[in-house]
Amino acid sequence: MKISTRTRYGARALTELASVYPQNMLSIKVLGERQHISPKYLEHIMRSFKAAGLVNAVRGMNGGFVLAKPPTEITLYDVFTVLEGSLAPVHCVDEPESCALQSVCPTRETWVEMKQHIEAFLKKTTIFDLAERKKQKVDSLNPTYTI
Repeated sequence: MKISTRTRYGARALTELASVYPQNMLSIKVLGERQHISPKYLEHIMRSFKAAGLVNAVRGMNGGFVLAKPPTEITLYDVFTVLEGSLAPVHCVDEPESCALQSVCPTRETWVEMKQHIEAFLKKTTIFDLAERKKQKVDSLNPTYTI
């Protein structure tokens, strides 16, 4: 299973917004610069997040995007399903009636389990978790010395 660029970039953009939540918002331009993502590509991603209620947009000169809810309430599952859709590795997991062999298929149960495990992992990983991970990485690159 490969995660698309759209989903990877979406997770990074929301993580960046989490780092300034709730006091500030970030423009597409700033988000793109900080994450090395094309503003045009990012616009499409943020539009999907806005439609799903994950971000709010403020128009105008000082406008930008802000998380619509706390980063502890937005999961990687939300990001994935908004940008990709189903987590099912094969069609018959979501639509068992689409396969004539579903009742005797030796692999279908494995694909169902796979989806369940991935879903559980993505649901327990929040944007806040990613923002904290990023903060720790940045802090380790910039040690503070006291005398």
